[in-house]
Amino acid sequence: MPRTRQNKFVLCVRNDECEDLEPRKVYRVLPDSKALHDGYLRIVDESGEDYLYPESYFVPVSLSSKAQDALLVGR
Repeated sequence: MPRTRQNKFVLCVRNDECEDLEPRKVYRVLPDSKALHDGYLRIVDESGEDYLYPESYFVPVSLSSKAQDALLVGR
């Protein structure tokens, strides 16, 4: 699966009882510079929709191309 730019992934470290986020799960971050400026990340959560969540719920992770491809299958 060719990519034109590097995808960004984060690990959920807390969810403060947000049922659509799973702690210890890796999520893809969608580009949204305004949200990032305001301290939020745009994440496709367990509902299958993208929503804004506090940046503090996540830590960035680096994944190999193979791992990224596996996470992006079916998206």
